[in-house]
Amino acid sequence: MATECETSGDGELGDPSAMEITEVPILPPPVMSDENGCADLATEAFAQGDTASFSPPPATEDEEGDLPADFERLWNAAHDNAHDFTSWTDLLQYCEQEGHTAASQRALMAFLGRYPLCYGYWKKFADVERRAGNNDKAAEVCVQGLQSIPLSVDLWIHYINLLLGTLDMNLPESPKRIRSVFEDAVVASGLDFHSDRLWDLYVEWEKEQGNIRNVTAVLDRVLKLPTQNYSTHYENRFKAHLSSYEPKEMLSLEEYEEVRALCRETQKAERAEQAKEKGNEMPPGEEEPATPEGTDSEELIQRIRDQVLSRREKIHQENENEVRKRWNFEDTIKRPYFHVKPLDQTQLRGWHAYLDWELAQLNKDADDCNKDSKETDADAKEDTEGPESTAQTQRRKEECQVARDDHRVRFLFERCLIACALYEEFWTRYIQYLETRSVDEVRVVYKRACLHLPSNPNLHMRRATFEERHGDLAAARRVLEALDKNRPGLVVVRVRRAALERRAGQLERSEALLQEASNDKLHLNLLELEVSSELCSSAEAVQKCVTRALAAPLAPHTKIILSQRGLQFVEEYSNSIQSVLSFYEDHQKLLKELGGIKREAENKDKGQEKVVKSEDAPADDASTQAPPTDPQVPITVPPPPTMDMSAQSGGYGGYSNWYQQPQYGSYGYQNTWNYNQGYYPPS
Repeated sequence: MATECETSGDGELGDPSAMEITEVPILPPPVMSDENGCADLATEAFAQGDTASFSPPPATEDEEGDLPADFERLWNAAHDNAHDFTSWTDLLQYCEQEGHTAASQRALMAFLGRYPLCYGYWKKFADVERRAGNNDKAAEVCVQGLQSIPLSVDLWIHYINLLLGTLDMNLPESPKRIRSVFEDAVVASGLDFHSDRLWDLYVEWEKEQGNIRNVTAVLDRVLKLPTQNYSTHYENRFKAHLSSYEPKEMLSLEEYEEVRALCRETQKAERAEQAKEKGNEMPPGEEEPATPEGTDSEELIQRIRDQVLSRREKIHQENENEVRKRWNFEDTIKRPYFHVKPLDQTQLRGWHAYLDWELAQLNKDADDCNKDSKETDADAKEDTEGPESTAQTQRRKEECQVARDDHRVRFLFERCLIACALYEEFWTRYIQYLETRSVDEVRVVYKRACLHLPSNPNLHMRRATFEERHGDLAAARRVLEALDKNRPGLVVVRVRRAALERRAGQLERSEALLQEASNDKLHLNLLELEVSSELCSSAEAVQKCVTRALAAPLAPHTKIILSQRGLQFVEEYSNSIQSVLSFYEDHQKLLKELGGIKREAENKDKGQEKVVKSEDAPADDASTQAPPTDPQVPITVPPPPTMDMSAQSGGYGGYSNWYQQPQYGSYGYQNTWNYNQGYYPPS
């Protein structure tokens, strides 16, 4: 990983002043150093929207037999209600109480495949592996977690403490690895307003290593960052550090020589001024006392300390101003971590306001840079001597300032999208910000957004449009196909797929997609048409209509309704008991075949209702704003009302409006009803 300060061959960090105009790293996520852990398995799976690759392998017979008593029940409950967060946490809590390693591993792996931003459970997973004696596996889990949530200060600290507790620090490569992880950590999450604990840990570890210059370099970096405990870093840590060591030991060689030369010149100038005021030269033997070669007098050391402190005081004041600008925004953020529960309106407005302000700062600095660049270009024509003119240096600093502001904007978006991962509006804002900067980065953000909102049609269709616009038709097809499979029955998705193929010149494929769409409403309306026709000619037509519908790719609950209505019709109007019994047998077989699938869908629906409304709910108030998890559930409705048979003397028209009730939004059916079940023998 490219770090802010490079490490020299002797284990010392380079000159921190070099950070003034160096390239700012791009977020996210950081590429983990090869020596720091495993390959990036989780990130690839999550970026591709493939959480299945993150699921645990099937348990062996021995494992199944050895699992705790209630594991299977809670495991099935979590999977039957896959979008019910509480079902998952109940399972995880049970495994933790039982202290069963295999059960915890299976449950945590499955849970984190769905909720990768829950950093606390990555920590629990690593602890499970460590207690089992799998230190390498524990480190691998931490790395996978950090690839999923690289801004998590807590997870970085957990990973570092794990390495500190398991690595043999007597080996020369161990300190190098720890320092490399610290660098990965501060680059990835050190800009967070609450990252002070990470910086403090880094400082203390470098102090334990006895490399005083590294301590100074780390402190110099954090003194420039607007964090919550910014004052403590300066008033307590840096001042104490400065007074505890001689400047030659704590400063980089470049800064030490620069400050020492400046202080010596100032000292000489003051002595000359004093002599001039007295009107005569100093008598022989009263010259400045000599000091041994390579040493500084106490007076010079104090001057150097004062100069160093003066420089840091200026940096501290500038940083304090940055903290003051951000404090109110940060104070609004009460839940900076991920959770499926909706955020209140105050926090949502706070995130938007914070982003607005940070973007305004970037635009302001960009405008100032463009204005100043015209002046520096004019100066550069006059000042062309030397390897780099003053005007060119100024231009580079201005460009670096804009790059740093861009980095801050990206970092704030990433922080926001941890707490607001289930809010489409923030993903859309981030995508709009990146669209003018990098197509590849937009593609990555789209993948991440669709992972967290897998059933949001608008988001996925915009992603497909993006891929098509940039020439990747295969990717656009994959996105729409996955959405069509995940949200069956959405006409707009099928129409979009057909339109994509038409624009690609695949007319036959476009026509086939439209012909394949068997819509629920189409079959239900056809059935209504047949049962409303002349009774003498409609029995066979109704049978064909039902048979055709059962062969179509319709949802299980829709097929059950259609079969049930067909059974009602033949019961009322068929002249043959064999026809009724035949239809009844077919209906019973269908119930056995599809009933389990339908109940599973209904369980998903119930689990979803426990959390919040779907992703498409309007953002009117705090109670309905958030789609807290993945609402991949069909819309179900109450059973149709009982018909008054005495009112049907005019024919089958009494059933003509059975499906047109206002609440019958998507032709679902919650309660299985076997019409006249008591009349016929069980099948």
